[in-house]
Amino acid sequence: MSTTSTWTVTGMTCGHCVASVTEELQEVPGVEDVAVTLETGEVVVTSAEPLTREAVEGAVGEAGYQLA
Repeated sequence: MSTTSTWTVTGMTCGHCVASVTEELQEVPGVEDVAVTLETGEVVVTSAEPLTREAVEGAVGEAGYQLA
């Protein structure tokens, strides 16, 4: 059974930002889907198991952004 979590990412300004965040989050083990809304910074992650804030924060940080 999948779980969905919603996060807010700060600093994204363009489609490239969205692509970077999406790509890094898709590399987190267990992640099945990532949906990023540029205008609000909202990131919805569907995963096999609940994700820790640390896992999401690490992936977002690799892309060059921060969780709110």
